[in-house]
Amino acid sequence: MKVLKVDHIGIAVQSIDEAQKLYHDILGLPDHGRETVAEQKVTTAFFPVGDTEVELLESTAPDGPVAKFIEKKGEGVHHIAFRVDDIDAALEELKAQGVQLIDQTPRKGAGGARIAFLHPKSTRGVLVELCQRDDT
Repeated sequence: MKVLKVDHIGIAVQSIDEAQKLYHDILGLPDHGRETVAEQKVTTAFFPVGDTEVELLESTAPDGPVAKFIEKKGEGVHHIAFRVDDIDAALEELKAQGVQLIDQTPRKGAGGARIAFLHPKSTRGVLVELCQRDDT
């Protein structure tokens, strides 16, 4: 498995509109627009920072994973995403090493990425996302 870079840091928020006041209006990060990923019950907004991005995550449903996260832990860092060159091979390698996977196979993420999550029980309490993008 080859990790290319930190792709993004996902931050769970109640309201992208409210959080944008910090990331765009105060910090001056460019806003690359919003995208709703219906399968994940989430709307995302990406703010590039150098070679990585901050991803704001707002739940679109009270039973969505981001809503449940906020209910349990409050707003804050939700996950860290690492870009990999071959997500299928990475998942196989991690599974062979005994890493607990949330996603056994990649699914569609924001921006057309193929994504998969690793279980925090195997990653020292951190929700880790692997992502592969066409421009990898």
